[in-house]
Amino acid sequence: MKHYKSLAELHKGNGFPPPENPLFSIYQCNGGLCSIGDREFTSDFYMIGFKKIISGHILYGRTKYDHERGSMTFFKPRQVIEMRNLAMEEDGFLIFIHEDFLNGHSLHDEIKKYHYFDYEINEALHLSPSEEKTIWDLYHKIETEYQNNQDEYSRELILANVDTLLKYSQRFYKRQFLNRTALSGKTVTKFNQEIDRYVASGALATKGLPSVHDMAARLNISAGYLSDVLKQESGKTALEHIHIYLMSEAKNRLRSEDKSVSEIAYGLGFDNLSYFSRLFKKEVGISPNLFKKQLLN
Repeated sequence: MKHYKSLAELHKGNGFPPPENPLFSIYQCNGGLCSIGDREFTSDFYMIGFKKIISGHILYGRTKYDHERGSMTFFKPRQVIEMRNLAMEEDGFLIFIHEDFLNGHSLHDEIKKYHYFDYEINEALHLSPSEEKTIWDLYHKIETEYQNNQDEYSRELILANVDTLLKYSQRFYKRQFLNRTALSGKTVTKFNQEIDRYVASGALATKGLPSVHDMAARLNISAGYLSDVLKQESGKTALEHIHIYLMSEAKNRLRSEDKSVSEIAYGLGFDNLSYFSRLFKKEVGISPNLFKKQLLN
């Protein structure tokens, strides 16, 4: 598998003009073919792309890109990617940011907070026409700084515009979450239904506590996308929903089953009684032992 360590290597290997900066580059696709290699590859770069694809495919993670609409995609370093024979309906662009370009800048840490770099490719960001204009305006600002003779201000101005682009992308994803919720129903409901099935199947005893990744796989979405959708819908993350569900189940079992607190905890998949007790007190307000004692009284 090909691994690109430098932008110069990536540009040369794919017929792009040499990069203006060894750690940051852009490439605008003016229709026609716009691919990076013809096989799987990894890199040391963050990549941001906007494309309207009419043929060809992109693979990222486990899934294939749905190219019915113009979309933004986000790739992080060392993820396996394949872009092959991409024919564009309209112009698109690629932005490459080497990890080292972010050193000493606030974006070095901030970029890791954007979960969409971990989304599956079929969870790309689909833009409205007005959103497309906003993204292209920011791209052209980045392009102006990139193409000019770069000076001591260039890096700061480029990264300021990249930061703004990422913030707009986060906003546009929230709009997409709301639109998709209206079309497909509440993710919270589907999520709780999957936990119900997990518990009913006896998986608590055989597999232990349900994880966010388990639930996301059952819903055919990525863990990051699931948590962001749930946060948008309910104000709580996927992990918080799992905790709420388990503590509700714990209260039910403490009321209805003649078992000790430790037996209830282990039956719910907890292998650490103190963790169960801390979580119960956080969600319910009192310890499980006191809760059970109050029931007996």
